[in-house]
Amino acid sequence: MNDMESKEQRLTLELLDAIERGGDVSQRHLASQMGVALGLANSYLKRCAKKGLVKIREAPANRYFYYLTPQGFAEKSRLTAQFLSDSLTFYRQSAESLNELFSDCQAKDWTRLVLCGVSDLTEIAMLRVDKTGLKIIAVYEPDDSAVDFLGRPIYQDWAACPQADAYVITDLQNPLKIFNDMVLKIGEKDRVLVPRVLGIDHSQLAGQPDT
Repeated sequence: MNDMESKEQRLTLELLDAIERGGDVSQRHLASQMGVALGLANSYLKRCAKKGLVKIREAPANRYFYYLTPQGFAEKSRLTAQFLSDSLTFYRQSAESLNELFSDCQAKDWTRLVLCGVSDLTEIAMLRVDKTGLKIIAVYEPDDSAVDFLGRPIYQDWAACPQADAYVITDLQNPLKIFNDMVLKIGEKDRVLVPRVLGIDHSQLAGQPDT
């Protein structure tokens, strides 16, 4: 499934879920629940109605009542199960990738790590590192205003970030960009570590010299 399909299915699930929780709502409320513009929520509502997932009935005072059809309930259950499966698969693949990465750090005696990026992968890394003897000393995230993440300090300013033995990419939005940025900052691409689950290889930095 590509990113566009995933987003469409997520928005469809959020729409169906919002209708199931209370069908006597405005389209503006549905848009708020979905986190999208009113026009896009209306587009998804019409699409779901056309597919037979949602019925629309006019109510007093120019309002409408939305409710799920049996097919809509079935589709909501299917999408919920799919997203749960995707989440569990992501957790398992992330845990395996991080275990491999932490084992490599142990073999090289790299014990002080900085995570680069705040995401679900950051949280999984912190959970998996506990029994390895390694230490996550900080999180570097220039676009996050928080001061800590699960007890570790977050640094927005690279100059203030403590030095580490290795830097682990945990950003999920644009990991390749963060990867490139960190290599330029550190000057040693071998110390910028990428969990296998992100699908990035050092060969994607062709021409970037080590120091």
